[in-house]
Amino acid sequence: MQAWHVHENGEPSEVMRLQETERPTPGDGQVLLRVRAANINFPDALLCRGLYQVRPPLPFTPGVEICAETEDGRRVIANPALPYGGFAEYAVADAAAVLPAPDALDDAEAAALHIGYQTGWFGLHRRAGLQAGETLLVHAAAGGVGSAAVQLGKAAGATVIGVVGGAGKAAVARELGCDVVIDRRGEDVVAAVKEATGGRGADVIYDPVGGEAYTQSAKVVAFEGRIVVVGFASGSIPSPALNHALVKNYSVLGLHWGLYNTKNPKLIQHCHEQLTELAARGVIKPLVSERVPLGGAAAAVQRVADGVTTGRVAVIPGLDEGGAA
Repeated sequence: MQAWHVHENGEPSEVMRLQETERPTPGDGQVLLRVRAANINFPDALLCRGLYQVRPPLPFTPGVEICAETEDGRRVIANPALPYGGFAEYAVADAAAVLPAPDALDDAEAAALHIGYQTGWFGLHRRAGLQAGETLLVHAAAGGVGSAAVQLGKAAGATVIGVVGGAGKAAVARELGCDVVIDRRGEDVVAAVKEATGGRGADVIYDPVGGEAYTQSAKVVAFEGRIVVVGFASGSIPSPALNHALVKNYSVLGLHWGLYNTKNPKLIQHCHEQLTELAARGVIKPLVSERVPLGGAAAAVQRVADGVTTGRVAVIPGLDEGGAA
Protein backbone atom coordinates (compact mmCIF):
# COMPACT_ATOMS: atom_id res chain seq x y z
CA MET A 1 0.00 0.00 0.00
CA GLN A 2 0.98 3.66 -0.19
CA ALA A 3 1.40 5.75 2.94
CA TRP A 4 2.91 9.09 3.91
CA HIS A 5 5.78 8.77 6.39
CA VAL A 6 7.45 11.37 8.58
CA HIS A 7 11.07 10.38 9.27
CA GLU A 8 12.14 13.64 10.92
CA ASN A 9 10.33 16.61 12.41
CA GLY A 10 9.79 19.80 10.44
CA GLU A 11 7.37 21.54 8.12
CA PRO A 12 4.84 19.08 6.59
CA SER A 13 5.78 19.88 2.97
CA GLU A 14 9.42 19.12 3.76
CA VAL A 15 9.24 16.05 5.98
CA MET A 16 6.25 14.06 4.66
CA ARG A 17 7.25 11.39 2.10
CA LEU A 18 4.91 9.13 0.14
CA GLN A 19 6.23 5.56 0.19
CA GLU A 20 5.24 2.02 -0.70
CA THR A 21 4.97 -0.03 2.47
CA GLU A 22 3.30 -3.07 4.01
CA ARG A 23 -0.19 -2.86 5.41
CA PRO A 24 -0.12 -2.29 9.18
CA THR A 25 -0.91 -5.20 11.47
CA PRO A 26 -3.55 -4.44 14.13
CA GLY A 27 -2.62 -5.06 17.74
CA ASP A 28 -4.87 -6.46 20.46
CA GLY A 29 -8.24 -4.71 20.44
CA GLN A 30 -7.51 -2.97 17.14
CA VAL A 31 -8.94 -3.24 13.62
CA LEU A 32 -7.51 -2.71 10.15
CA LEU A 33 -9.42 -0.08 8.16
CA ARG A 34 -9.39 0.80 4.46
CA VAL A 35 -9.28 4.58 4.32
CA ARG A 36 -12.03 6.20 2.27
CA ALA A 37 -11.29 9.79 3.35
CA ALA A 38 -8.82 11.35 5.79
CA ASN A 39 -9.56 14.79 7.12
CA ILE A 40 -6.67 17.21 7.70
CA ASN A 41 -6.50 18.80 11.14
CA PHE A 42 -4.08 21.38 12.53
CA PRO A 43 -2.68 18.71 14.91
CA ASP A 44 -1.38 16.87 11.83
CA ALA A 45 0.94 19.81 11.20
CA LEU A 46 1.94 19.87 14.87
CA LEU A 47 2.69 16.14 14.71
CA CYS A 48 5.00 16.73 11.75
CA ARG A 49 6.73 19.53 13.66
CA GLY A 50 7.06 17.41 16.80
CA LEU A 51 5.02 19.96 18.75
CA TYR A 52 1.87 17.98 19.51
CA GLN A 53 1.10 16.59 22.97
CA VAL A 54 1.31 13.10 21.45
CA ARG A 55 4.67 12.27 19.90
CA PRO A 56 4.60 8.97 18.02
CA PRO A 57 7.92 7.27 17.31
CA LEU A 58 9.55 8.08 13.99
CA PRO A 59 8.75 7.18 11.29
CA PHE A 60 4.97 7.60 11.55
CA THR A 61 2.00 8.31 9.31
CA PRO A 62 0.00 11.43 10.26
CA GLY A 63 -3.76 11.71 9.80
CA VAL A 64 -5.86 11.68 12.97
CA GLU A 65 -9.40 11.55 11.56
CA ILE A 66 -10.83 9.20 8.92
CA CYS A 67 -13.90 7.73 7.31
CA ALA A 68 -13.05 4.15 6.49
CA GLU A 69 -14.34 0.69 5.70
CA THR A 70 -13.96 -2.31 7.99
CA GLU A 71 -12.97 -5.73 6.73
CA ASP A 72 -16.62 -6.79 6.93
CA GLY A 73 -17.74 -3.81 4.82
CA ARG A 74 -19.07 -1.40 7.44
CA ARG A 75 -18.57 2.33 6.83
CA VAL A 76 -17.17 3.95 9.98
CA ILE A 77 -15.35 6.99 11.33
CA ALA A 78 -12.36 6.72 13.61
CA ASN A 79 -9.24 8.32 15.03
CA PRO A 80 -6.37 6.12 13.80
CA ALA A 81 -3.96 4.68 16.33
CA LEU A 82 -0.60 6.28 15.61
CA PRO A 83 1.93 5.56 14.19
CA TYR A 84 -0.50 4.17 11.56
CA GLY A 85 -2.40 7.35 10.73
CA GLY A 86 -4.92 8.16 8.04
CA PHE A 87 -2.79 9.56 5.21
CA ALA A 88 -2.48 6.10 3.75
CA GLU A 89 -4.56 3.49 1.97
CA TYR A 90 -4.96 1.52 5.21
CA ALA A 91 -4.89 2.54 8.86
CA VAL A 92 -5.33 0.98 12.29
CA ALA A 93 -7.77 2.06 15.01
CA ASP A 94 -8.90 0.89 18.43
CA ALA A 95 -12.02 -1.20 17.86
CA ALA A 96 -13.85 0.25 20.88
CA ALA A 97 -13.56 3.80 19.51
CA VAL A 98 -14.87 3.11 16.00
CA LEU A 99 -18.20 4.83 15.30
CA PRO A 100 -20.76 4.31 12.50
CA ALA A 101 -20.48 6.87 9.69
CA PRO A 102 -23.66 8.97 9.32
CA ASP A 103 -25.65 7.98 6.23
CA ALA A 104 -26.52 11.62 5.54
CA LEU A 105 -22.88 12.53 4.83
CA ASP A 106 -20.42 11.50 2.13
CA ASP A 107 -17.01 10.08 3.08
CA ALA A 108 -15.18 13.42 3.34
CA GLU A 109 -18.03 15.02 5.29
CA ALA A 110 -18.30 12.03 7.61
CA ALA A 111 -14.58 12.12 8.36
CA ALA A 112 -14.93 15.81 9.21
CA LEU A 113 -17.84 15.25 11.60
CA HIS A 114 -15.64 13.74 14.27
CA ILE A 115 -12.94 15.80 16.04
CA GLY A 116 -14.08 19.33 15.18
CA TYR A 117 -17.76 18.71 15.84
CA GLN A 118 -17.18 16.61 18.94
CA THR A 119 -14.89 19.36 20.27
CA GLY A 120 -17.53 21.96 19.44
CA TRP A 121 -20.33 19.98 21.08
CA PHE A 122 -18.34 19.31 24.26
CA GLY A 123 -17.07 22.89 24.39
CA LEU A 124 -20.39 24.60 23.84
CA HIS A 125 -22.70 22.21 25.68
CA ARG A 126 -20.71 20.17 28.19
CA ARG A 127 -18.29 22.90 29.26
CA ALA A 128 -19.98 26.25 28.56
CA GLY A 129 -23.66 25.29 28.83
CA LEU A 130 -24.64 27.43 25.85
CA GLN A 131 -28.32 28.39 25.98
CA ALA A 132 -30.77 29.45 23.27
CA GLY A 133 -30.84 33.22 23.00
CA GLU A 134 -27.25 33.72 24.17
CA THR A 135 -24.54 35.29 22.03
CA LEU A 136 -21.67 33.07 20.89
CA LEU A 137 -18.42 34.52 19.55
CA VAL A 138 -16.31 32.16 17.44
CA HIS A 139 -12.71 32.98 16.54
CA ALA A 140 -11.42 31.61 13.19
CA ALA A 141 -15.05 31.04 12.25
CA ALA A 142 -14.30 29.95 8.66
CA GLY A 143 -11.76 27.30 9.67
CA GLY A 144 -12.34 23.61 10.31
CA VAL A 145 -12.81 23.92 14.08
CA GLY A 146 -14.56 27.29 13.97
CA SER A 147 -17.03 26.36 11.23
CA ALA A 148 -18.23 23.41 13.31
CA ALA A 149 -18.78 25.67 16.32
CA VAL A 150 -20.72 28.16 14.19
CA GLN A 151 -23.12 25.47 12.95
CA LEU A 152 -23.54 23.96 16.41
CA GLY A 153 -24.15 27.40 17.91
CA LYS A 154 -26.87 28.15 15.39
CA ALA A 155 -28.40 24.71 16.00
CA ALA A 156 -28.54 25.56 19.72
CA GLY A 157 -30.43 28.79 19.05
CA ALA A 158 -27.59 31.21 19.75
CA THR A 159 -26.77 34.45 17.97
CA VAL A 160 -23.36 33.79 16.41
CA ILE A 161 -20.60 36.35 15.84
CA GLY A 162 -17.76 35.06 13.67
CA VAL A 163 -14.26 36.55 13.63
CA VAL A 164 -12.20 35.80 10.50
CA GLY A 165 -9.10 37.02 8.69
CA GLY A 166 -9.82 38.26 5.17
CA ALA A 167 -12.73 38.95 2.84
CA GLY A 168 -12.82 35.42 1.42
CA LYS A 169 -13.15 33.89 4.86
CA ALA A 170 -15.76 36.49 5.78
CA ALA A 171 -17.91 35.30 2.86
CA VAL A 172 -17.56 31.70 4.04
CA ALA A 173 -18.56 32.66 7.59
CA ARG A 174 -21.71 34.35 6.29
CA GLU A 175 -22.61 31.26 4.28
CA LEU A 176 -22.15 29.15 7.42
CA GLY A 177 -24.85 31.21 9.13
CA CYS A 178 -22.99 33.77 11.26
CA ASP A 179 -25.33 36.58 12.25
CA VAL A 180 -22.42 39.03 12.45
CA VAL A 181 -19.04 38.65 10.72
CA ILE A 182 -15.96 40.62 11.81
CA ASP A 183 -12.85 40.75 9.61
CA ARG A 184 -10.00 41.21 12.06
CA ARG A 185 -7.75 42.45 9.25
CA GLY A 186 -9.85 45.52 8.62
CA GLU A 187 -11.94 45.99 11.76
CA ASP A 188 -11.38 46.56 15.46
CA VAL A 189 -12.65 43.27 16.89
CA VAL A 190 -13.32 44.60 20.39
CA ALA A 191 -15.23 47.65 19.16
CA ALA A 192 -17.20 45.60 16.63
CA VAL A 193 -18.29 43.00 19.21
CA LYS A 194 -19.35 45.69 21.67
CA GLU A 195 -21.34 47.44 18.94
CA ALA A 196 -23.01 44.18 17.86
CA THR A 197 -24.01 43.34 21.44
CA GLY A 198 -25.02 46.81 22.61
CA GLY A 199 -21.99 46.92 24.87
CA ARG A 200 -22.95 43.74 26.73
CA GLY A 201 -20.40 41.38 25.18
CA ALA A 202 -20.56 37.70 24.26
CA ASP A 203 -21.94 35.07 26.65
CA VAL A 204 -19.76 32.28 25.27
CA ILE A 205 -16.48 32.69 23.38
CA TYR A 206 -14.99 29.76 21.47
CA ASP A 207 -11.25 30.21 20.98
CA PRO A 208 -9.10 27.78 18.97
CA VAL A 209 -6.55 30.54 18.25
CA GLY A 210 -5.04 31.91 21.48
CA GLY A 211 -2.65 34.84 21.41
CA GLU A 212 -4.28 38.13 20.46
CA ALA A 213 -7.66 36.39 20.02
CA TYR A 214 -7.69 35.51 23.72
CA THR A 215 -6.76 39.08 24.67
CA GLN A 216 -9.75 40.28 22.65
CA SER A 217 -11.99 37.66 24.25
CA ALA A 218 -11.21 38.87 27.75
CA LYS A 219 -12.21 42.39 26.71
CA VAL A 220 -15.57 41.42 25.22
CA VAL A 221 -16.81 38.58 27.43
CA ALA A 222 -20.14 39.35 29.09
CA PHE A 223 -20.99 39.27 32.80
CA GLU A 224 -21.00 35.58 33.80
CA GLY A 225 -19.66 34.76 30.35
CA ARG A 226 -17.53 31.73 29.49
CA ILE A 227 -14.36 31.62 27.40
CA VAL A 228 -13.72 28.11 26.05
CA VAL A 229 -10.05 27.52 25.25
CA VAL A 230 -9.70 24.75 22.66
CA GLY A 231 -6.32 25.40 21.02
CA PHE A 232 -3.54 27.77 20.06
CA ALA A 233 -3.46 27.90 16.27
CA SER A 234 -1.71 31.27 16.49
CA GLY A 235 1.27 29.55 18.10
CA SER A 236 0.99 31.85 21.12
CA ILE A 237 -0.29 30.49 24.45
CA PRO A 238 -1.85 33.32 26.49
CA SER A 239 -1.40 33.87 30.22
CA PRO A 240 -4.85 34.83 31.57
CA ALA A 241 -5.05 37.56 34.19
CA LEU A 242 -7.11 35.84 36.89
CA ASN A 243 -7.75 39.11 38.69
CA HIS A 244 -9.54 40.24 35.52
CA ALA A 245 -11.71 37.10 35.54
CA LEU A 246 -12.55 37.86 39.16
CA VAL A 247 -13.58 41.48 38.74
CA LYS A 248 -15.61 40.79 35.56
CA ASN A 249 -17.24 37.56 36.80
CA TYR A 250 -16.37 35.31 33.87
CA SER A 251 -15.03 31.79 33.53
CA VAL A 252 -12.09 30.42 31.53
CA LEU A 253 -12.79 26.83 30.55
CA GLY A 254 -10.22 24.44 29.11
CA LEU A 255 -11.22 21.66 26.74
CA HIS A 256 -9.06 18.69 25.79
CA TRP A 257 -11.59 16.56 23.93
CA GLY A 258 -9.30 13.52 23.69
CA LEU A 259 -9.42 13.05 27.48
CA TYR A 260 -13.03 11.90 27.22
CA ASN A 261 -11.82 8.80 25.37
CA THR A 262 -10.37 7.57 28.64
CA LYS A 263 -12.28 9.53 31.28
CA ASN A 264 -15.84 9.09 29.97
CA PRO A 265 -16.04 7.31 26.57
CA LYS A 266 -19.82 6.89 26.87
CA LEU A 267 -20.15 10.65 26.47
CA ILE A 268 -18.37 10.45 23.11
CA GLN A 269 -20.90 7.87 21.93
CA HIS A 270 -23.75 10.07 23.19
CA CYS A 271 -22.27 13.09 21.41
CA HIS A 272 -21.93 11.09 18.17
CA GLU A 273 -25.60 10.15 18.36
CA GLN A 274 -26.54 13.82 18.79
CA LEU A 275 -24.34 14.87 15.86
CA THR A 276 -25.70 12.09 13.65
CA GLU A 277 -29.24 13.24 14.35
CA LEU A 278 -28.37 16.87 13.57
CA ALA A 279 -26.72 15.78 10.31
CA ALA A 280 -29.75 13.68 9.36
CA ARG A 281 -31.95 16.74 9.87
CA GLY A 282 -29.63 18.84 7.74
CA VAL A 283 -28.93 21.22 10.62
CA ILE A 284 -25.18 20.63 10.46
CA LYS A 285 -23.06 19.69 7.45
CA PRO A 286 -19.26 19.82 7.53
CA LEU A 287 -17.80 22.34 5.13
CA VAL A 288 -15.31 20.42 2.96
CA SER A 289 -13.55 23.02 0.84
CA GLU A 290 -11.13 20.68 -0.92
CA ARG A 291 -10.84 17.00 -1.78
CA VAL A 292 -7.31 16.06 -2.78
CA PRO A 293 -5.78 12.74 -3.91
CA LEU A 294 -3.40 10.86 -1.61
CA GLY A 295 -0.43 12.26 -3.53
CA GLY A 296 -1.46 15.81 -2.61
CA ALA A 297 -1.57 15.25 1.15
CA ALA A 298 1.75 16.89 2.10
CA ALA A 299 0.99 20.11 0.25
CA ALA A 300 -2.53 20.16 1.69
CA VAL A 301 -1.31 19.68 5.28
CA GLN A 302 1.07 22.58 4.71
CA ARG A 303 -1.79 24.81 3.52
CA VAL A 304 -3.76 23.98 6.67
CA ALA A 305 -0.65 24.69 8.75
CA ASP A 306 -0.26 28.06 7.03
CA GLY A 307 -3.87 29.03 7.80
CA VAL A 308 -4.88 29.66 4.19
CA THR A 309 -7.71 27.11 3.96
CA THR A 310 -11.38 27.33 4.87
CA GLY A 311 -13.47 24.55 6.37
CA ARG A 312 -11.89 21.12 6.02
CA VAL A 313 -9.51 19.66 3.45
CA ALA A 314 -9.96 15.92 2.87
CA VAL A 315 -7.46 13.44 1.45
CA ILE A 316 -9.20 10.80 -0.71
CA PRO A 317 -7.00 7.76 -1.47
CA GLY A 318 -9.34 6.66 -4.26
CA LEU A 319 -9.14 10.00 -6.05
CA ASP A 320 -6.79 10.27 -9.04
CA GLU A 321 -4.55 13.28 -9.66
CA GLY A 322 -7.16 14.71 -12.01
CA GLY A 323 -9.75 14.81 -9.26
CA ALA A 324 -11.91 11.86 -10.37
CA ALA A 325 -12.94 9.12 -7.98
